[in-house]
Amino acid sequence: MIFFKAYLFSLFLLGAYGSSYAQMQHSSNMMSAAPAKSGACVGTGLDCANAATPYFAPDGRLLLAWTANGVVSVGQSSDFGKTFTSTVNIAEHGKSLDTGSDARPQIVADKQGNIFLAYAFFKDANWNAQINTTRSTDSGSTFSPPVSLVQDSSSQRFPSVLIRPDNSIFISWIDKRLVAAAKQGGAKRLGGSIAYSFSNDGGKTFQAERFANESSCECCRIGGALDINNQPVIVYRAIFPGGIRDQATQVITTKGAEPVRRVADDDWKTDACPHHGPSIAVSGSGKFHVAWYTQGSKRSGVFYANSSNQGASYSVPTRVGSEGANVSRPYLLAMGQQVWLAWKEFNGTDALVYIKQSVDDGKTWGAAQMISKTNGYSDHPLLVNKGDAVFLSWLTRADGYQLIKVGQQQ
Repeated sequence: MIFFKAYLFSLFLLGAYGSSYAQMQHSSNMMSAAPAKSGACVGTGLDCANAATPYFAPDGRLLLAWTANGVVSVGQSSDFGKTFTSTVNIAEHGKSLDTGSDARPQIVADKQGNIFLAYAFFKDANWNAQINTTRSTDSGSTFSPPVSLVQDSSSQRFPSVLIRPDNSIFISWIDKRLVAAAKQGGAKRLGGSIAYSFSNDGGKTFQAERFANESSCECCRIGGALDINNQPVIVYRAIFPGGIRDQATQVITTKGAEPVRRVADDDWKTDACPHHGPSIAVSGSGKFHVAWYTQGSKRSGVFYANSSNQGASYSVPTRVGSEGANVSRPYLLAMGQQVWLAWKEFNGTDALVYIKQSVDDGKTWGAAQMISKTNGYSDHPLLVNKGDAVFLSWLTRADGYQLIKVGQQQ
């Protein structure tokens, strides 16, 4: 398991809450995705980033949001990530920016050239965070000053953002207001809650937030996808009776959240923070594909399962990677009947990214292929598509940002 390191506590004591300067720090200079060559990485560019999130805009541009040395930035590329132009520094929060192992900025764009971005930073030394959102209405040339997603004064963290074909935006996050209320009443409440909201104006305003599940892990990212009816489907680490932290999925409709569906009975009883969230993809048939990490008493490692009935039941989990291998950070993408699954392995020296593919909606899978490797720090492997083409997005300190084509929808 991955735990908060004690030394981070002192960093947040030193960090300021941050100041927004999205429209003052705009640069049209071209920036290479190549890595820093030597010495400590002290800049705010992609070469010093710790996390980067890609999104292909409808016009074909690659948008990339990253965090580096306390600054949130957005760049765009027309050559598949080889170079980035029109880089905008969104906000500077210094050491209070949330750069935990499961934290990353979220970015989406619509057909009108509007871009929406969300990220989190810590407000104090007790891990209480705030989610900020910002918008661009000029294709990423400038962004509005970041504002808080909600007005609640407790902690909100790990935003997960989806955009639907009608350009409405769905956002979900880990919310601690129920925990804070219980503490004020002298009671102890574990974990956090899964909250969500919709926006029908490109993220300018959001509907009143609602809870999907009042009991969830407080420190694992939320996975999200759209089902065949363009309804959001989320997967997250829920807290079940007895303090069991296993994966769950929910479909979110405009009327509210549907019932919590347990993905697998891993029986992971822990009060610690795994910092290791799941991934979900929905294929053309409507099948849910889920991958996750667990250290339960019934199974331990990274696993995959799918559901053909909106999560009412799931297939028997199958192991991802070789048993005994150091496997982590699974990520899924589905188009039609094809499904791609990426993950990271550590062999004691290098971090390696593997991918395997199913062409029959998860019934069978091809052999795993090692796509890339690096020595030193690396971000989680992500999958993104541009039309029918599928790409691996991977940020590494030694080898720079990589966008590698790994498949094509047949």
